[in-house]
Amino acid sequence: MARTSFLLAQQPVWLENRPGSRHYIPENIQSWVYESGSLTQRLRSRYGSSVAVNILFHQWATPLLSERKLLAVPEHRYALVREVMLHASGKPLLLARTIIPEATLKGVHRNLSHLGTRPLGEVIFSYPKLERLALGVTLIQPTTWSESAIALAAIHQPIWGRRTVYAIAGRSMLVSEFFLPEILYQFSSYEASR
Repeated sequence: MARTSFLLAQQPVWLENRPGSRHYIPENIQSWVYESGSLTQRLRSRYGSSVAVNILFHQWATPLLSERKLLAVPEHRYALVREVMLHASGKPLLLARTIIPEATLKGVHRNLSHLGTRPLGEVIFSYPKLERLALGVTLIQPTTWSESAIALAAIHQPIWGRRTVYAIAGRSMLVSEFFLPEILYQFSSYEASR
């Protein structure tokens, strides 16, 4: 998997969001999983302008099997794969993996392939025709991560994540986001003090 991901050593097991799923997710995770707005904006509400993006992986690659199925990408087709870490003053907050099929990049969405260190959420949440089509949830064990990801984000415990299929003017993309302990701890104490 070295050529398809910096973050993952193996494919996570994702559970489709169904009625009642919320009861199996810890309360401090639910607000992140079910956040309807931009996670970047939510992070900036707490950390301000210190929120920054480190690009970990950005290239045309074959999506993982479950990603191809969700996006209906044929087996031997590439998609743009972008993996990043959002951090505040060096503290890892969130890991993200985005899969953008070639068809989604055509036309007005070509700028999605040239984000640089700009957070994806800042861009896609500005589109008036953004739709959320599907949501999945996972609890990833440390063995699922690559050694590089474990070292970078100091992963020593299971990490919750969500993946969302978005459509922009009818063209889909997949965004997987993984919530690192720093934001779960900091936000619960920050929101409790407000």
